[in-house]
Amino acid sequence: MSGAASHHLAVSRVERLDEHELDELCEATDAAIIEGGGFGWVEPQGRSRLERHFRGVLLVPGHELFLAWLDHVVVGSAQLHRPPPNNEAQAFAATITHAYIAPYARGHGLARMLTRRVEERAAALGHRVLNLDVRETQTAAIALYESLGYVRWGTHPRYARVGGQTVAGHYYYKMLEPGRGRSTDSLMPERG
Repeated sequence: MSGAASHHLAVSRVERLDEHELDELCEATDAAIIEGGGFGWVEPQGRSRLERHFRGVLLVPGHELFLAWLDHVVVGSAQLHRPPPNNEAQAFAATITHAYIAPYARGHGLARMLTRRVEERAAALGHRVLNLDVRETQTAAIALYESLGYVRWGTHPRYARVGGQTVAGHYYYKMLEPGRGRSTDSLMPERG
């Protein structure tokens, strides 16, 4: 690298959080909320509420938590939501939610790495479509998702209320390729 400091980047799915990871995750989450992106909350929630939230995510069947680390510090997360077992008609699709990187850790490619890891996991579980939605004000997230091949299929003009203003939200999907075998297009052809 030409004079640039090298950083340790990592993303992985977790099934439990130790206290240190939980502290870092809560701090990163509040920082992302304050900055205005990546979560449904618009006001910082503080440690106890966020701790309950993340511990709850780990208990919900079909929900998986992914963490992003920069230099061995948790700086972001994303969740993969799988459809419940009684939704056979939509079992082919999953949803990525609450994806963010704390503002102080951006610019290292972690958001792209985090999204790719969730995609890989969803494909490995047999899902062929990954859905997501994002506020129109989250321009960096929109640029990232579109650069990764997500297709905008709709806009909700009254998606969220932030700072007393109503903002639109965009809905996206991406076709996932299976690890081996037939392509997604052959499994789920477009209707003509």
